[in-house]
Amino acid sequence: MIKVAELVKRFGAVTALDGISFEARDARITGLLGPNGAGKSTCLRVLYTVLKPDQGSAHIGGHDIVEAPLAVRREIGVLPHSAGLYPHLTSRENIAYYGQLHGLELGPLQQRINELTKLLDLQDIIDRRSKGFSQGQRTKVALARALVHSPRHLLLDEPSNGLDVMATRSLRRLLGRLRDEGHCIIFSSHVMGEVASLCDDLVIIAAGRIALEGTPADLIAQASGSDLEALFIDAVTAATP
Repeated sequence: MIKVAELVKRFGAVTALDGISFEARDARITGLLGPNGAGKSTCLRVLYTVLKPDQGSAHIGGHDIVEAPLAVRREIGVLPHSAGLYPHLTSRENIAYYGQLHGLELGPLQQRINELTKLLDLQDIIDRRSKGFSQGQRTKVALARALVHSPRHLLLDEPSNGLDVMATRSLRRLLGRLRDEGHCIIFSSHVMGEVASLCDDLVIIAAGRIALEGTPADLIAQASGSDLEALFIDAVTAATP
């Protein structure tokens, strides 16, 4: 489980996160939604310990993100908005490097890479250098890298960005499978259809604050049957100064 309590992050005069609190539960996909500049990516960066909060706290798998960042990093798999692959390494080498950082031994690591190659359909690019990859190819390799150590918690910043229709469908199946296996997943996306089909819970952020949260069905029912897109627009408009 991921617990966020009164989290604040400032960049000079700009308050990117203004006291947000929410929970992401195991065996569920929590959608983190918001317009550009709302604070979604900042929230994820704080959770995966790249940024330190100015106030508040967060715990992942029972570990405090500030007091025990290494323990948190062992618990999480991260797909940042920018894939950040090493361009002169092959896909296999990119994935293996992260597996070694997580302490995986060579035999189990190679077996895990083979599993991920099949799971994410990386056969055609697994031994190619990543320089020149399409956005979709980079995303798939970065996702394999995030999963290599079989983390309990996943933080995914727009994982379908650049994927074609078939790859997006495969991603949805994969996330559904991981949820069914008990993983805790936070999923940031701008695609409402994707959110509606994948997410068990929604957290909508606007201007660094929680504008709305709940299950998609409950939120739509409370909004007198509005669809998810209309609900999102209404919540963001109401919360934005």
